Amino acid sequence: MTGGTLSLIIVACIALAIILGYKTGINTGLFCMVFAYIIGCFVMGLRPAQVIGFWPVNTMFVILSVSLFYNFAAINGTLEKLSGSLLYSCRKFPGLLPFALFIVAVILSIMGATFFTVMAFMAPITLVICEEAHMDKLTGGVAINCGALAGGNFPTSNLGVIFRGLSDSAYEAHKELQAVDSFNMEMKIFILAVIFSLIIIAVFRFGLPSNWHIGKGVTFAKPEPFDKKQRQTFTLMIMMMVVLLIFPIMKSIMPGNKTIAMLNSKIDVGLVGIIFAVIALMMKLAPQKEAVARVPWNTIIMIAGAGMLIAVAVKAGTIDALSSWIGSNVAVALVPVAFSVVAAFMSFFSSTTGVVAPALFPLIPALAASTGLSAEALFACTVLGAQSSAISPFSSGGSLIMASCGKEDERVSLFNRLLFLAVPVSVLLCAGFNYVVSVML
Repeated sequence: MTGGTLSLIIVACIALAIILGYKTGINTGLFCMVFAYIIGCFVMGLRPAQVIGFWPVNTMFVILSVSLFYNFAAINGTLEKLSGSLLYSCRKFPGLLPFALFIVAVILSIMGATFFTVMAFMAPITLVICEEAHMDKLTGGVAINCGALAGGNFPTSNLGVIFRGLSDSAYEAHKELQAVDSFNMEMKIFILAVIFSLIIIAVFRFGLPSNWHIGKGVTFAKPEPFDKKQRQTFTLMIMMMVVLLIFPIMKSIMPGNKTIAMLNSKIDVGLVGIIFAVIALMMKLAPQKEAVARVPWNTIIMIAGAGMLIAVAVKAGTIDALSSWIGSNVAVALVPVAFSVVAAFMSFFSSTTGVVAPALFPLIPALAASTGLSAEALFACTVLGAQSSAISPFSSGGSLIMASCGKEDERVSLFNRLLFLAVPVSVLLCAGFNYVVSVML
């Protein structure tokens, strides 16, 4: 079998895994594992141990440890109380309510709450606020969805950690190339995501007539003070963020200091997360059984399974072949836009972290080297493009917003508006934004 034929089969299997996952409701990662085994062992002649070795241990460990720690804050009400406090503090500016919701979601997400946690907490609250404040519910949904994603892109937050790991892994297959600094790259992605989010929220806030009377009749109940466990949890959250941020920041300020460089190299998000999770357990901030049960095992399986199949694709030369094809058939100036649109299309039905980023990130190092484009720009375009369609009712963000609608007729209406208004506007604006980003970076 020729390399081109094998590459086509692998690409078809990646697409088939996504389709089967959507159609059957079975985790896409499981289908990816099956295809990785069949293609790796029976087509490419790899040993089973080699295929199993493609399981991304580091990525899985990080998601496990970070989510485990922040589950304590979700269980004991710290995140919910923090959200209510922040919203109450913005009560005097009802006209800027969509931006206030965005900021709340960003802060919660930066502090480590997963996208699903932020959306699960914020969606019901947001739709109630929209009702009281005479704000279009689509606008509220877009605001918190953008906030949860943008905040998640922070280098030490849940999505940022995954993207940093995937970008580092992408360069492991190209040791001859100079790898990007994943921390600085992810910080740029975070900033760009915030800027784009503010643009898209402004479009919906001021472009929809239903938002022209925001604020009339809005009321915010003053939240109760943090109880003892919530104060302790919040303190641990701050401490963990300081531990994770201080050494990368100090390294950026004093790049020549060997002691700081050594300490920075020893700080690992996953291991630090485990330490703080154990501290939370010893302080009995939430039941261990419930905290473990809330770990996003489906996400872990999805990311790990996709990682195994992508690793098989790398071994088969598929990634290099795809990189060469894009570089040869797409005008260099339009490559960032192509990545943005392709990522948005893939994310429409599937997970950004589980499918889109693992599939497209490995293409970037070689493509950036061959075209002269900035690898950081391509990574950013991929992430932002994928997240631009995350409001789709078929994605987790859109589905969580719809699930928070109490009335069936409103749910049907919101489904149509998410699908035919929010997604197209967001994807098209993002493609244009990414083109500008590619020129600037």
